[in-house]
Amino acid sequence: MIATTVTYDVIFLVHVIVAVTTLTVLIAMRASAQQIARGADSATQQARFPRRRNWAARLLHLLPVTGLVMSLTGDSTVSLTRPWIGIGILCYLAAAGHLEARTLPLERVVSEVIAHDGVASPARGRQLARSIDTLLAVIAVALLAMVVQF
Repeated sequence: MIATTVTYDVIFLVHVIVAVTTLTVLIAMRASAQQIARGADSATQQARFPRRRNWAARLLHLLPVTGLVMSLTGDSTVSLTRPWIGIGILCYLAAAGHLEARTLPLERVVSEVIAHDGVASPARGRQLARSIDTLLAVIAVALLAMVVQF
């Protein structure tokens, strides 16, 4: 479906940019959690986990918007009846639920602990890293489905 209309291609490009940006943010979050797990000093932890909302991780929520626009405006190769589109939607729902219910609340707790105590325990860093690993695994399944397009 790529290169059939300029509008579709722009939406596809935005979809890919958002996906890559989301992955970059999550990988950076994981690296920061790993630093805590390895016992990073207070200054490093405070720099990595400021007390504010993580809006960058929420870019994930733009993926279904651009994906659905492509499905609804594209031809039959990208219609909602394709199994890989359904897998992508299910993966998004799982990833979004995990992000909002587990990962971001854990990140918020880590930030609050660092602000209050100066450092978070390595156990908290490992817990956050595991949560991000789960999120990345769900996204990997979606990426695989998008690439294979069975």
